[in-house]
Amino acid sequence: MLIVALISTVALLVWMGFFMMGSLPLLILKHDTPLDSRFIRGLFNVYYMALMTTATVGALSYGLVGKPIIALALACIAVLGFAARHWFVGGMDALRSTMTADDSAAIKQFRRLHITGMLLNVVLLAGFCVGMTQVSL
Repeated sequence: MLIVALISTVALLVWMGFFMMGSLPLLILKHDTPLDSRFIRGLFNVYYMALMTTATVGALSYGLVGKPIIALALACIAVLGFAARHWFVGGMDALRSTMTADDSAAIKQFRRLHITGMLLNVVLLAGFCVGMTQVSL
């Protein structure tokens, strides 16, 4: 079971790093076309689903091998992923349903969601990396 826990830890780091590096170049998009907003929304949705799944598997695995601190941290990441998915993807869906290429306020709000989601990921990734250096596996 420790192998599953370690693999889930690496997978979580990979997902977080991929999202950080993959979503940054998307800031050059204007966010004003349905294709742009649909792609960004899809990326956020896949990321949060992967984050929740991987963190949950890790939390359960670490819990079973007797590492409650790491299990709790991963459970918190899974819950944060669930809440963020609801907030970010739900917000993007609400904006996309009414957004037009001329609606600068909606485009600005969609872009703000994009940037806020990226910042949340950076904070999660940094916190997870720092936390992992403080505990022994």
